[in-house]
Amino acid sequence: MSLTNLTEFIVEKMRRELPEYVVYHSVEHTLDVHQAAIRLAELEGLDEASTRLVSAAALLHDSGITVSFKNHEDISAEIAEKYLPSFGFKPEEIEKIKQMIITTKLPQSATNIEAQILCDADLDYLGRGDFFIIGQKLRFEWELAGNKINLCEWYIIQMDFLKKHQYFTESARNLREQRKQANLLEIEHLCTFRCNENQQK
Repeated sequence: MSLTNLTEFIVEKMRRELPEYVVYHSVEHTLDVHQAAIRLAELEGLDEASTRLVSAAALLHDSGITVSFKNHEDISAEIAEKYLPSFGFKPEEIEKIKQMIITTKLPQSATNIEAQILCDADLDYLGRGDFFIIGQKLRFEWELAGNKINLCEWYIIQMDFLKKHQYFTESARNLREQRKQANLLEIEHLCTFRCNENQQK
């Protein structure tokens, strides 16, 4: 299975059209999600045809940010509908890809295995060792977009998000849940330390 042409197309489009403030929802994030989606598809035993659809959805899931951050999932679905016929995708396949992309909108709403894999891939980093590095990229992106937030508030947001989040697939839980819980504990400690420190000043 090869989607080399689609990968090259979306990478070039995003590098050319993404706003300068986008440092989290970047080309690197898209490729990271794509890699995670392929890995989860294999672990979940998806067949080649379904994996191809998940792969395409992963590549396109944030492409709408080239137009607008607001409702970018809906715009990403429109971009998929516009461009995927050129890469050999049939109308019924494109519809499935569009629905997968829409389910990544928070709170995630995946109801089938393909969408669940994409959603888990999109938040794969929550259960990884680079969680804090990637999280700071997201905070920086918010600040560059005009949503400045102090570190204490950021830790609280991250802590609440981790507490509410659940991976859909067994494979993602096996791979990432233990480290996600460790990240949550560290966030709780940081939040307690930082917020108490600020209150004492």
